[in-house]
Amino acid sequence: MARIVKGALLQANWTGDKESMIQKHEEYVHNAAKQGAQFMLFQELFYGPYFCQVQDKQYYSYTELIPDGPTTKRMQSLAKETGMVLVVPMYEEDSQTSGIYYNTAAVIDADGKYLGKYRKTHIPNVNGFWEKFYFRPGNLGYPVFDTAVGKVGVYICYDRHFPEGARALGLNGAEIVLIPSATSRGLSEHLWRIEQVSHAVANGYYVGTINRVGIEPLGENDFYGQSYFVDPRGQFVGEVGDAHNEELLVRSLDLDLIQEVRQTWQWYRDRRPDAYEDLVRP
Repeated sequence: MARIVKGALLQANWTGDKESMIQKHEEYVHNAAKQGAQFMLFQELFYGPYFCQVQDKQYYSYTELIPDGPTTKRMQSLAKETGMVLVVPMYEEDSQTSGIYYNTAAVIDADGKYLGKYRKTHIPNVNGFWEKFYFRPGNLGYPVFDTAVGKVGVYICYDRHFPEGARALGLNGAEIVLIPSATSRGLSEHLWRIEQVSHAVANGYYVGTINRVGIEPLGENDFYGQSYFVDPRGQFVGEVGDAHNEELLVRSLDLDLIQEVRQTWQWYRDRRPDAYEDLVRP
């Protein structure tokens, strides 16, 4: 029997405040569930604006503990209510050390159980993406979570420019890698349909990736949307999301294709880690 799972991605406009942004996502989760979705990814830092376009300590107020903060608890209840796996990117406050913050995604199973989190590993610090002002680099490695829909890994935005972590997720058993982003127009728009597609092909897994849409108050350029799922052959699953408008994408993924592709292209068998030592030298 084929392993078909249905996934959802939401590329959303900023509403203007945290509570209405959370409510919007809750409504879309129910909408996705009605369409048969079994898992859903939210966009990077989903309940806030993309505040990294400026350096302002007022945005530290968006931090929450994970999993003990209110939004994680709320999403656990939502996952249980809808029977969906939820991957929820938030601004995390370290539970041990005050003033230490991470760009993090919580992974919640379909029964509402908190499975763990991924912290963004690669942190940019360039004009319009002043992320080192807000985040410490992740320190949890590249976990893969055994969910109700399969083995799920997470990579976040700027991470996608680095193939090493994408490969680590494959080696750790990922079948689906979810990549939430907040990326405005510029050089990266050209790369948007290349990098994540390349990760899917090079590692033989599905990728689901989101980019925001619209112009937010803190920036001059708009986010270019175009969210999508891509299969292990590098083919888009259905249409790519709109470049300007808010959109919920629900797509069916045939997980049996992973084994078929990996038995055709033996990337893992033919790797030569003994020959790659120079790649990890500073």
